[in-house]
Amino acid sequence: MGVREPVAMEIPVEEGAATRVPPRIRRRLLDGRTSGGGGPASAEEIDAKLKEADHRRQQFYDWLSCKARKKPRSTSWSSQEEDYGQCLEAKLQAAEQKRLSFLAKAQNRLAKLDELRQAAKNDVEMRIEKEKEELETRVETRVRQAQENRMRLLHADMQRRAALKERTERSLMQKVTSESKYTERVRSAILEKRAAAEKKRLALLEAEKRKAHARLMHIQRAAMTVSSQREAERIKLKELLETKLQRAKRKRAEYLKRRGGPCSSAHADYIKHADFLSRKLARCWRSFVKSRKTTLALSQPYDALGINEKSVKSMPFEELAMLIGSPTALEATKALLDQFERRLTLCQSASSSSAENIDHLLKRLATPKRKAPPSRDGRTRVAAKRPARTSETSRLSRYSLRVVLCAYMILAHPSAVLSGDGEQEKLLMESAANFVTEFELLVKTILEGPVRASRQPSLDAAESSSYQKSDDVAGQSKFKTRLVNFDKAWCTYLYRFVVWKVKDARSLEGDLVRAACKLELSMMQTCKLTADGRSHNLTHDMKAIQKQVSDDHKLLREKVQHLSGDAGIERMDSALSDARSKFFEAKENGSPLATPVANVSTPLSINSSGKLPPSEVNVSSETASSSTSPVNLPTENEQMVNEMLHEDGGAIAGNSNDAHTIEKDFQDKVKESMEKAFWDVVTDSMRGDKPDYSQLINLVKEVRDSLHDLAPKGWKEEIYENIDLEILSQVLESGSQAQYLGQILLWIWSESCLLLQRMMR
Repeated sequence: MGVREPVAMEIPVEEGAATRVPPRIRRRLLDGRTSGGGGPASAEEIDAKLKEADHRRQQFYDWLSCKARKKPRSTSWSSQEEDYGQCLEAKLQAAEQKRLSFLAKAQNRLAKLDELRQAAKNDVEMRIEKEKEELETRVETRVRQAQENRMRLLHADMQRRAALKERTERSLMQKVTSESKYTERVRSAILEKRAAAEKKRLALLEAEKRKAHARLMHIQRAAMTVSSQREAERIKLKELLETKLQRAKRKRAEYLKRRGGPCSSAHADYIKHADFLSRKLARCWRSFVKSRKTTLALSQPYDALGINEKSVKSMPFEELAMLIGSPTALEATKALLDQFERRLTLCQSASSSSAENIDHLLKRLATPKRKAPPSRDGRTRVAAKRPARTSETSRLSRYSLRVVLCAYMILAHPSAVLSGDGEQEKLLMESAANFVTEFELLVKTILEGPVRASRQPSLDAAESSSYQKSDDVAGQSKFKTRLVNFDKAWCTYLYRFVVWKVKDARSLEGDLVRAACKLELSMMQTCKLTADGRSHNLTHDMKAIQKQVSDDHKLLREKVQHLSGDAGIERMDSALSDARSKFFEAKENGSPLATPVANVSTPLSINSSGKLPPSEVNVSSETASSSTSPVNLPTENEQMVNEMLHEDGGAIAGNSNDAHTIEKDFQDKVKESMEKAFWDVVTDSMRGDKPDYSQLINLVKEVRDSLHDLAPKGWKEEIYENIDLEILSQVLESGSQAQYLGQILLWIWSESCLLLQRMMR
């Protein structure tokens, strides 16, 4: 082998090449940066360091290139190198032989490994085939076992379900029996408790009776004690009677001396007659207030309810319905409406005019009377007929309570009350608003007076004074005018309400009749009835269906009779008979049966414009004269009180033909009736051994209180001094000095006349 020559390596230095900074240099740079004081290096320092690094790198490259250059060798060195080359050649050959031996060994080993691998592969394939066959047999066995297990589970499930069903049926039967036993026990316990409660109630009633008897005995003993004490006090008071009588005589003498006695017997009779009339008038007014109450007294409870146009519009529908349906509201409104009807009758009779006849409209709103079941006894049947006749002759109320209250419902919630938005509904809403306005104005007139009710609150003092001067001329602010306007608004509203109600009742009656026809046809189809109304094979369910349908028909008949009376029942029967005949005709012909639609005739015909025909609205004079519900005419006392309270200046109105004559006759009749009633009361109270002067004393007391309220301050002491009720009662009970009562009444009459003259001035 030849000697290898050294190779010289040249590493070019390229300026501007992007070289990677070695870690050692980067570390030195970091050390220099940290040792430099930690401050940022300037550009000059960085350039100097880079130049120094380039210089050191160039020195390193020069050294490396010098080291790799060929150097001149000596002869001794060449011989040694040849020896080294031979030695190295021998080593290389030995290494080659060794490598070849290693290769041969490796090939032998690989051949053996290949044989072993092939044998192992064959063994593995055989084992896999065997395992596959075993697995197939095992899977087939498990599939057969799973099928058998599934069949066993299904059979067990069916057995378990059958057992569960049997247990359920058994438990249901036990539950039914236990519930029936429990019901019987509860019923027996309720009966026992009822019996015990009845015994307890009887015992409590007996105890209450004993307590009431003991209380009555105690009251009787107390009354006897009080009567004995009063008798003793009466004896004591008799001792003081003489002194008081002397004082009364002195006062009477002074009064007669100051006022002067009567000039003649005619003047005395006039004063006595006026005294009788005043007493009679006061007594009639008191009895009228106690028996019937005044219009003001009836208007105050209604006003306290708060049912007016402003309040109802802000109320929810349920709250308004509860308020209107309360017993207090119904009683107050009914009493006020009845009073308005009586007052309207009085006004119409006084002015010899008649109100508009609206009986035909009221009969449309009247609820048909249900027929009583027939009785076995003939006497009871006759007795049941008599009240029916009297109920037919009873007069219908002019102002229906439910229709009046329905006006507020229509005004506040029209969408909830009215089903549509047609012309009839709009007219009904307008008439209801007008009626409510007139009704509230009438109530306001009663509560505040005619002038205050008609006056606007925004007037100043000058305008209010001018209204006070023209109170007698303003006719619209009077009660009579308000009442007439209210009645006119009521007639208009009632007419619109009846038109709307008839339309609603017609549609409702048609729905009820159609429902009855559908029930009848369904029952006939289910029960397979023949033309004679029989069925051969009626099961228990079919009988129950027939019974239920008959009950439903009874309910529907009651509803139809409530809506339209006997005419509606006849229309319903005709519709049912038509439906049955159509059913049997369709059954004979084999054609399918259509849904029945009952043609229900309208109970009240309405033309296209939404108005009633003239035959329904106008009632002839013959019908009015032959009516069995005559209007109750007011009594003479009611006419007199009505005219004195609500006519100008307290004058009694007469006929327009001969006003003066009728007024005089009416006054004469009033005077005669008042005198007769007064003397009847006086004679009845003073008749017998122990006359009763309580009515006279109470009348004098009321007159004294009225004079005290009306009189000025200077007269009040004089009134109490001259009208001493204690002296009057003692004088009347003693039976002496009966003229004292006449003198007191004469003084009352004179003072009343003076007071009236002063008030008129």
